[in-house]
Amino acid sequence: MSNIKTVIEEWSVKDLEDGSSLNITVLGCTELGNQSKPGIQVCYMGNFINFEPLAVERWNYQASKVNASEYLLADLSWTVHEDQYIKVYLIPGSPLKAKVEVKTRSSKPVIKEYELPFVIAD
Repeated sequence: MSNIKTVIEEWSVKDLEDGSSLNITVLGCTELGNQSKPGIQVCYMGNFINFEPLAVERWNYQASKVNASEYLLADLSWTVHEDQYIKVYLIPGSPLKAKVEVKTRSSKPVIKEYELPFVIAD
């Protein structure tokens, strides 16, 4: 069976400073990762972040080591500027969630959360 991608949500946050927008697409996928299990994919600025069981298990473990209620995926987020960014988080717990926070120079942060279609062993 091949991976079937379904758009969960497409959204953007406009920057009134220069008229640009930061665009986010969240996809539901039937097969992600080495185990070919369902997951979600967060896409922005040419980057793809796969929330699949093996990666989420690792991020969840790292979050537990620092006792984090939200675990910023720092290497996968766009945080070059303090006044405009795209931050992607894993929210541990039940249910597991992906969180996306977007801010432009002229906007307040826009935050959306997405439930992951799987559970992992603690």
